[in-house]
Amino acid sequence: MTKLAGPERGVYYDAYVMIDIYSRYIVSVYVQTTESGPLAVELMREVFAVHGIPHVVHADRGTSMTSKRVTEPLADLNVTKSHSRPHVSNDNPYSEALSRH
Repeated sequence: MTKLAGPERGVYYDAYVMIDIYSRYIVSVYVQTTESGPLAVELMREVFAVHGIPHVVHADRGTSMTSKRVTEPLADLNVTKSHSRPHVSNDNPYSEALSRH
């Protein structure tokens, strides 16, 4: 998840980005007006249907990625969750490098 500046001052969008950390290939991107667990689950379901179910999903500690709506489907698929360290925004340098201006 990263915030994207919108066309006007004070307007931001949420970008849901899934990256293969080994190849740095951008698997999928959603740009939405809000951050939510159901949108994150929808993105993951679409990505998993195309690319298969991964062993591990690494994410920030945002509310959508730590919600039960996200954690339960991952647990059902036996996907291990990995989260960034608390209060460390650059814990995943590959995804952070994509959103730098």
